Amino acid sequence: MTLPEYAIEARGLFKTYPATRTTPAMAALKGIDLAIPRGSIFGLLGPNGAGKSTFINILAGLSRKSEGKVIIWGRDIDVRPRDAKAAIGVVPQEIAADVFFTPRESLEVQAGLYGVPKSERRTDILLAALGLTDKADAYVRQLSGGMKRRLMVAKAMVHNPPILVLDEPTAGVDVELRRQLWNYVASLNALGVTIVLTTHYLEEAEALCDTIAIVNHGRVVASEPTGQLLRRLDTRTVVVTPEEPLSDAPMIGDFDSRLRSNGDLAVVFKTAGASVEQVLSQVRAAGVRIKDLRTEDPDLEDVFLALTYATETQAELV
Repeated sequence: MTLPEYAIEARGLFKTYPATRTTPAMAALKGIDLAIPRGSIFGLLGPNGAGKSTFINILAGLSRKSEGKVIIWGRDIDVRPRDAKAAIGVVPQEIAADVFFTPRESLEVQAGLYGVPKSERRTDILLAALGLTDKADAYVRQLSGGMKRRLMVAKAMVHNPPILVLDEPTAGVDVELRRQLWNYVASLNALGVTIVLTTHYLEEAEALCDTIAIVNHGRVVASEPTGQLLRRLDTRTVVVTPEEPLSDAPMIGDFDSRLRSNGDLAVVFKTAGASVEQVLSQVRAAGVRIKDLRTEDPDLEDVFLALTYATETQAELV
């Protein structure tokens, strides 16, 4: 069988609810077009209420789309719904596990629901991979929140799907457990599993994802390789540590200047219209004596805020 170029494709995807059918602007999804490359770690970002969970629920078969086409691992969800669902494992944002089962029993039951023969089940392998071996026979109710979260990941992988969707997987998880989870996700991706990730930790998305889509108000406002997305803002920041403390940010020519909590002066400029030397010249002209300086490039948070702010403004004008 030829592997598909895209793990997931969505074309013209709409989702409306009874209360919003007569008001298209209030729809949860408004013509989503996405193509998630096979084998990628794909970030799906957006503010609360942007439509991310609605999109994931449609992929998981928990919500019915109103219009459009969705193809999962080459299988149209309208034509081959069971095959499409078998190709995807979803870790939901909410922790949902039977507290009266043990982790081992939970995985065995989940594997049975997917029709995985006993001889092909990987219960112990998954428990070990997620660091749950020593808790395999404890009741789920005895697990910490982070362990329950890891159990949810294991349950999503019992049928060995080629696509794993993680909806806010590290919410409420401590730093060490988060690192373990990402190490496991990276190992899965190295084996060819496509990872779709939503997170509010933008530094995680920037470090992990090779492609990122930003969704706001039910629309895709950007979907690009991470490096290309970060280059969208043609700005840099010169950060100056002054010789003497400043009480306020001085006017630095036509540039945007801000005084940070640690006393550093940050000056933002557009790379197409100015140079670092021009910025420093204006800093000196403002009477600031420079003790130290560095430059900063835009990060994902800067791009995210710029793009979502632009769509918020457009939404207010509609």
